[in-house]
Amino acid sequence: MLPSLFISHGSPMLALDPGASGPALSRLAAELPRPRAILVVSAHWESHELRVTAATRPQTWHDFRGFPAPLYALQYPAPGEPQLAGEIVDRLNEAGLAARLDAERPLDHGAWVPLSLMYPQADIPVLQLSLPSQQGPALQSKVGRALGALRERGVLLIGSGSITHNLGELDWHAGPEVIEPWAQAFRDWIVEKLASDDDAALHDYRRLAPQAVRNHPTDEHLLPLFFAHGAGGAFRVEHSGFTHGALGMDIYSFA
Repeated sequence: MLPSLFISHGSPMLALDPGASGPALSRLAAELPRPRAILVVSAHWESHELRVTAATRPQTWHDFRGFPAPLYALQYPAPGEPQLAGEIVDRLNEAGLAARLDAERPLDHGAWVPLSLMYPQADIPVLQLSLPSQQGPALQSKVGRALGALRERGVLLIGSGSITHNLGELDWHAGPEVIEPWAQAFRDWIVEKLASDDDAALHDYRRLAPQAVRNHPTDEHLLPLFFAHGAGGAFRVEHSGFTHGALGMDIYSFA
């Protein structure tokens, strides 16, 4: 059975400059059974309600500005799978979580950038599930639990965000050896609570975790973690590290 994953996807430049995360993602993909499909909850698709992509051929969306031209030339032409999208909507509705199909939404960089390093052939169907970010961590845990059984059917469930995400306090010249103590303390608290499966503390992280609001001025980049945690089992750190002093690049599995 496949695990669920939480991936800190970093900057869109990860696709061209993968640093230490790229080899970690490639290794993880090589170690896993090949998925028959992939479902991603990305921090970059915030919504009011749950929506599931249903395009047969979802477009690659370069949903960012100010990066080098080669990044905009990249494409990730993975197919969609409308039939699976319908099944996901049904499972969510049966769990009391209202959801609908979206046949227009393209793949945002929270999905295609890490997948380009994991499955560069782009030959596995990819779907996205939107993030009702105003409804907080508990909803994402429920969504994960509602869809966790898909792991038994070869669907890789991925939450794509960032373990820390305060872009205003990054040092763009810092090397990977530079780590801000306030970012490290938050990351370590999250790992401790995941290891002890302390859902109550995790759901209340903005009040309990050290420097929580400093690490996540808004929490959309951490919310995909709760989806992955809710969908999976035993917690494991697959990769850890920081870039730019305070941008966490951790990758976790829940098997």
